[in-house]
Amino acid sequence: MTADVVSLRDNGRERNARTRQKLLASAMTLVERGRVPSIPEIALHAGVSRATAYRYFPSRSKLIAAVVTASLEPVQHFQPNAADGRQRLRELFAQTFPQFKEFEPQMRAALQLSLEHQSLERAGLLEEEPYRRGQRRELLRRAAEPLRRKLGPKGFDRLLKALSLLYGIEPYVVLKDIWGSTDQEVEEITRWMVDAIFGAFVQGSAGK
Repeated sequence: MTADVVSLRDNGRERNARTRQKLLASAMTLVERGRVPSIPEIALHAGVSRATAYRYFPSRSKLIAAVVTASLEPVQHFQPNAADGRQRLRELFAQTFPQFKEFEPQMRAALQLSLEHQSLERAGLLEEEPYRRGQRRELLRRAAEPLRRKLGPKGFDRLLKALSLLYGIEPYVVLKDIWGSTDQEVEEITRWMVDAIFGAFVQGSAGK
């Protein structure tokens, strides 16, 4: 392979990366306005053709998945330091949950698209690949892993499902939209609920 061919290939990769980043940046801007944009909308905003935009993001599911990944990459790679499972989960909530307020528009967009797709899928009207959330499951499982043996398979599964109700955008939606809570109050109430869940599991284990 000649040097000219290698140079052309590298230039093509750089150009592709720049185009993708330009589309992703446009998607971020439009998402921050409060809704899930269509692929033609981000193409127009980015100043590229629709065909080009669809080549990089063939569906809104792919687009929002990329938006969420770009926004929450530090959260997705978080590794607790403690050995104790309960303390590891506290680390997860303390160090990553507050970051959700920074990316609230992106997470709301993911929730919005997920709910839309669920409704359309049930009605048999979904015409694009469904958007599935679920990254919190791995984050919670990784943090809580030391508790698996103590709680057993059923108890461990129940703990993760209970905590998954709190770890995500949902507490922000309920507490801010319905109760008018501040970001600080959302964090305080969520931490209180996490401690309440742990208290219930401790009592349950003691009663066995």
